[in-house]
Amino acid sequence: MIEKALRGSPRYWGLIIGLLCVIGLGAGFWMFQLTKGLVVTDLSRDVSWGFYIAQLTYFVGVAASAVMLVLPYYFHHFKDFSKMIILGEFLAISSVMMCMLFVVVDLGQPQRMLNIIFHPTPNSVLFWDMIVLNGYLFLNAIIGWTSLQAYRNNMAPPAWVKPLVYLSVIWAFSIHTVTAFLYAGLPGRHYWLTAIMAARFLASAFCSGPAILLLLTLLVRRLTGFDPGKKAINTLATIITYAMCVNVFFFLLELFTAFYSNMPGHMAPIVYLFKGFDGDTTLVPFMWTAATLAIVSLAMLIPYKIRQQGPALVTALIMLVIASWIDKGMGLIVAGFAPNPFEKVTAYLPTVPELVVSSMVFGIGALVLTVLWKVALSVRAEVEGGNISMVPPKAE
Repeated sequence: MIEKALRGSPRYWGLIIGLLCVIGLGAGFWMFQLTKGLVVTDLSRDVSWGFYIAQLTYFVGVAASAVMLVLPYYFHHFKDFSKMIILGEFLAISSVMMCMLFVVVDLGQPQRMLNIIFHPTPNSVLFWDMIVLNGYLFLNAIIGWTSLQAYRNNMAPPAWVKPLVYLSVIWAFSIHTVTAFLYAGLPGRHYWLTAIMAARFLASAFCSGPAILLLLTLLVRRLTGFDPGKKAINTLATIITYAMCVNVFFFLLELFTAFYSNMPGHMAPIVYLFKGFDGDTTLVPFMWTAATLAIVSLAMLIPYKIRQQGPALVTALIMLVIASWIDKGMGLIVAGFAPNPFEKVTAYLPTVPELVVSSMVFGIGALVLTVLWKVALSVRAEVEGGNISMVPPKAE
């Protein structure tokens, strides 16, 4: 089926060429980083994780969000998701690939990754993070490709696919839970030292990931005529709304715990994010922007009549994605390092090399997603005689 990715419209090839140019530019900056070292980034002794690891954290959630389609479809036989489920699985593949690539670029010497394989340390959370990420990548690749091939041949998928589907549900929760444990297991970082870190990660994943999927699906519908169905769109929007409510609620719990208990260590990172600490207000505008967008997006998503309107839904989803990305893609990571043991703040903002190298990873993820979705849509068009939509084998 991969040959279908080699045929497309000029617009499709224009997108491919554009992504390859972005990847090439980012690769050049990555070579520069490998030559000069991480000194080209704004990372330091005090802020050892930055933009790269922040994107890893965020896109692990995007990958895990595919379970929001798999659960209703396979466990509750909600067949209205049949046109979108394979898109979610392919989005998970590209997201996991970006996650692993962000780890690669974050390492000063990429070959250090081999230490995890040659010198495994099961007592390390990082070791298990590698296991669950690679496992989830292979699960989605096998399930998605096999199901699409079976649909193309007008056959039921092999019997062994369904156990893998059920396993992928558990695996989806595990990838973000283990990632959360990377942070929650560090007692010296007060902002991360919370029992609901994994719950916060999952709540944010289950709103931001489906939001990205829905936005991309609506864009594809506009460009190609693919129609996921009104009921599927409304149902996924409802799931996003509830998940965002839980996400905001969990953050308010953290505020209550920190300020009602009056614990300086837990209050300081939050004060740093929303007011500034030790004269540093670098992230304050970003965090207030995120808080405002989160509130406005909920105000637009909660009323059912507003949520049903296409432009309002798209606007709310864009605001939600931006808000969750700022909170989880930057604020969460940097605030964990503020203040340092000397009650000082080391300012951090990604440098131009960091941003361009990150664009390489984003470009690779977008390229993989474009090719996979092109194959899937082409298979559907072939089976349905030109009617572009997406229906994997029916859940039994």
